Amino acid sequence: MPPVLEVRDLSTRISAGRVVVRAVSNVDLRLDPGETVGLVGESGCGKSMTGLSVMGLLPPGGRIVSGSIKFDGAELVGLGEPGLRAIRGNEIAMIFQDPHSSLDPTKTIGYQVAEPVRLHLGASRTAALDRAADVLAMVGMSKPRERLSDYPHQLSGGQRQRVLIAMALSCEPKVLIADEPTTALDATISAQILDLLEDVKDRLGMSMLLITHDMGVIAARADRVSVMYAGKIVETAPTADLFARMRHPYARALLASIPRLDQDRGAALSAIAGMPPDLGQPLVGCSFAPRCEQAGAICRTSEPALAGSAGDHLFACWFPLEGPHGVDGQRLGVSGAVKRPLLVVSGAGERPLLDVSGVGKRPLLEVSGLVKQYPVPGLARRSGPVHAVSDISFTVAPGETFGLVGESGCGKSTVGKMIVALERPTAGTVTLNGANLATLRGGELRRRRRDLQLIFQDVYSSLDPRMRVGTILSEPMVIAGATSRSARRKRVFDLLEEIGLPRGAVDRFPHEFSGGQRQRIGLARALTMKPKLIVADEPVSALDVSVSAQVLNLMRRLQADHELTYVVISHDLAVVRYLADRIGVMYLGKLVEIGASDDVYARPAHPYTAALIGAIAPPDPAARRAERGGITGELPSPINPPSGCRFRTRCPLAQEICARQEPRARSFGPGHVAACHFPLRPAAAEPASALCG
Repeated sequence: MPPVLEVRDLSTRISAGRVVVRAVSNVDLRLDPGETVGLVGESGCGKSMTGLSVMGLLPPGGRIVSGSIKFDGAELVGLGEPGLRAIRGNEIAMIFQDPHSSLDPTKTIGYQVAEPVRLHLGASRTAALDRAADVLAMVGMSKPRERLSDYPHQLSGGQRQRVLIAMALSCEPKVLIADEPTTALDATISAQILDLLEDVKDRLGMSMLLITHDMGVIAARADRVSVMYAGKIVETAPTADLFARMRHPYARALLASIPRLDQDRGAALSAIAGMPPDLGQPLVGCSFAPRCEQAGAICRTSEPALAGSAGDHLFACWFPLEGPHGVDGQRLGVSGAVKRPLLVVSGAGERPLLDVSGVGKRPLLEVSGLVKQYPVPGLARRSGPVHAVSDISFTVAPGETFGLVGESGCGKSTVGKMIVALERPTAGTVTLNGANLATLRGGELRRRRRDLQLIFQDVYSSLDPRMRVGTILSEPMVIAGATSRSARRKRVFDLLEEIGLPRGAVDRFPHEFSGGQRQRIGLARALTMKPKLIVADEPVSALDVSVSAQVLNLMRRLQADHELTYVVISHDLAVVRYLADRIGVMYLGKLVEIGASDDVYARPAHPYTAALIGAIAPPDPAARRAERGGITGELPSPINPPSGCRFRTRCPLAQEICARQEPRARSFGPGHVAACHFPLRPAAAEPASALCG
């Protein structure tokens, strides 16, 4: 059958003043009926611009300078705006990368989902809203009729993503372009969204162009894949063939950058050195040569053609790789010894459980019986407050990394804010080196805060856009008043050297840096006052896998150099598995499992922990048809959490007792504790009381 979408020799340019950005250059793509084609690469490589070129939605200054885009045999390049409007959203639809900024905050969900139906199909308002409710139900939105009157800010990130999918599917298009549909979403929600897209694609007989930077998503979902770098396709092949015999070094580097659950924690992640080239400047030779370990003299002078020895596996490389891919890391300069800290997990009515191997060590941080509730204006009398954190306890030893993992809305970030005293607990204590931070005020609290720093989830919004980097890094020292101007300047330069940025960065503003560079600046700011403990809230959630690997390696190195203690908050279990010595799993305000990192991942006791691990898409096409774990449904409201076990409404093992009685914490080995009526493995032979100190 002829392709439903065929892109030939497409080149797109964007004029920005005197600079012309070569966003897309000589790209060929083919999308057959019912096929999923993956387009993978780092940010800035031209993936999204390729999708926008197909849709005719280029930014100001953007234009297609050459090439052909054919849909069902009809040429789209040169087609006027009226012709594109008839196709856009009707025959070809796009799911945009950021649902928060893609949805109109002033219009209801029903209006926005029904709008394409009214414009393209001429349906009445009532019929369009009926169609909107049907499509919302098709994408798994709970109570779709009620959601029609909601506004975007009333929905979670996963719900907003479902709304964008519903908008794209409302007219049942033939081609769906999904641009990073799971960026920054939890692993569980990401798995649900990808399952949903695959199911709807099959039901409606659509073809899909899946744009992503995640090779794991590509391995699990795509039939064919094209790897893009610097605006060009550098390798393309059927998915199974590509992963079995990667020929281009960039493709293998992308795969090697992904943290794996079986990653050696003592080895550095394989990161791609340097940054992608500036597409506003002329490129000579192979665009990947400056970052490629195999580059030779010819790579810097002549550009390789996209060709192959046989079949439809094409690659553009002078020195292609041979055989299956390999993923190797180099040992980090850190000790592999695991520090066995004092472990405390307590629940209502239960005595704390202690890891006896840690008894006698004084913890740096001790969180005990922590509770945080937020009043809901106008609703508190009827439904009660938001139960953000409900009676959790743990400790962290000096030099240890403690990982806190769970879905969005489970209370992880709230715990982090209470640790650094940005939020005061409703009940419980946060003790740092013997001092209860919850009782400190004024100057004493400020002095203690020098030992505590927070890397915010959205680093860009946490950096003052009116301040240069030099001022941002020196500001904490100015407030402390402990050093001279020359000493502050020296400290800033030392920090920039440590995080891998040039000295000239002191005179630049935050918007002049990439996402990975801003993450490094956030880390440098946290190090300014030489803290003992850093809380890192989702430190790499919105970064490309290659940049993420660089930042994670940097965090490990800085921890060894400065004897830092980390509390890492993340929804990415592979990241937490790589960084953390111990892991606490949170669900709806409670800790449900805690233990050594290797033990929790290899032998999870709680069904929720196993479901989080099962939701991770392995970067292996052979596993794409294997039955994987996952979680259905949505996180219950923290205003009115379920009785008994809070996970019971989504747990496949739940029985009547789970609704009546909250499970007690039980031991599953030294330092490994979980709270579940029906755990996935037998509890330790010794009763919990045997571990009490």
